[in-house]
Amino acid sequence: QVQLEESGGGSVQAGGSLRLSCSTSSYIYKNSCMGWFRRAPGKEREKVAYIDTNGISNYADSVKGRFTISRDNAKNTLYLQMNSLKPEDTAVYYCAASLTCSLWLYWGQGIQVTVSS
Repeated sequence: QVQLEESGGGSVQAGGSLRLSCSTSSYIYKNSCMGWFRRAPGKEREKVAYIDTNGISNYADSVKGRFTISRDNAKNTLYLQMNSLKPEDTAVYYCAASLTCSLWLYWGQGIQVTVSS
């Protein structure tokens, strides 16, 4: 069973920062486009950012300039550095893996991020 495990969530005041981490197996990590998604209360799931195996990244307009996605190949770990957080960033954040950066096959359990005003 493929496992993706998120960590690093929590509560922070607006303007603050958090870093999310996602660890998975070496095989999945090295062969997959990795991404972050989020689901806010009452809203549909939203793609936040993804990064392919060549390090090419893509961001939702709502997080551009504030969030940075990165990969640590030595640790098989995906990161999402979130700066200048806003209350509207409050959501459950999910890590996901895909072979194509479009069909997301594997998902983590999700981790809560709460930003207070």
